[in-house]
Amino acid sequence: MFKDKVLLITGGTGSFGNAVLRRFLHTDIAEIRIFSRDEKKQDDMRKKYNNNKLKFHIGDVRDFQALLNVTRGVDFVFHAAALKQVPSCEFHPMEAVKTNILGTENLLEAAIQNGASRVVCLSTDKAAYPINAMGISKAMMEKVMVAKSRGLDDKKTVICGTRYGNVMASRGSVIPLFVDQVQQQRALTITDPAMTRFMMTLEDAVDLVLYAFEHGRNGDIFVQKAPAATVETLVKALLAILERPNHEVNVIGTRHGEKLYETLLSREEMAAAIDLGRYYRVPPDLRDLNYGKFVEQGEKRISDCDDYNSHNTERLDIDGMRDLLMKLEFIKAIRRGEAPELEG
Repeated sequence: MFKDKVLLITGGTGSFGNAVLRRFLHTDIAEIRIFSRDEKKQDDMRKKYNNNKLKFHIGDVRDFQALLNVTRGVDFVFHAAALKQVPSCEFHPMEAVKTNILGTENLLEAAIQNGASRVVCLSTDKAAYPINAMGISKAMMEKVMVAKSRGLDDKKTVICGTRYGNVMASRGSVIPLFVDQVQQQRALTITDPAMTRFMMTLEDAVDLVLYAFEHGRNGDIFVQKAPAATVETLVKALLAILERPNHEVNVIGTRHGEKLYETLLSREEMAAAIDLGRYYRVPPDLRDLNYGKFVEQGEKRISDCDDYNSHNTERLDIDGMRDLLMKLEFIKAIRRGEAPELEG
């Protein structure tokens, strides 16, 4: 599907954008456009990849004209641009609104006007039952995505989304922080030992987006079934890999806006979700505002469902968490005694 096509990645200098480049840059895709605000990261990527298929565009998703320009001639869009740090968004919620909500509206409108055939918007587990500004802004981003997709012809433009949890060893992940604290002979700082988080690799995240890209219809949201672990289990597994089982650990308490556990699908979404094996697909509610449909016999109801969260999913033990960590290039480099690079 990507042969001779043009792909745009917003926020493309981040972990996800780099992972997509590693996957696609040496295929028969015609062009990959990187759109972001970060001139330094773009210059680093230009030197690192040194590939004529890669084109760089400086701009902000808050600027509609910049998006209108960059989406001209684009076939596909992966929309990864966002403010993602929970504490930062708590202190500056309007900045999250401008980038995550209004920026998404700008991107989708530009993509529609320029005839892009497929757009996949990347969201987060924090959008389900959101309690922090980042999660609320991402939940609204999803609502914008569904609303903009209404009435579009699936044969012309498809706008769908993905939602996933923590990506291990990506920028913003706690794993590089823990490794640095161990290497610097400083105590590990953890928020709450009982806190659980979904665990995904960066390749899992790319696979999910590609699955949505290939199978999604307008307004769909896809999530991957993922295992979870407590922060305590993660720390013990990581210290075992680093051969520092007795390293000092300090509990500092939860940060601004943090949850004890994350939810990938709410109870309401689970009532509508379609189980695809490795993934769930949540189709949009395509009813209009004239509610008059009777509930059919045997139809699944919200009261019959549980949500899908990091407390009730498959729980990794220390050995399972260690095996998952050992899949990361970041950890493999440490084991080889090399300087590790973040995933992406």
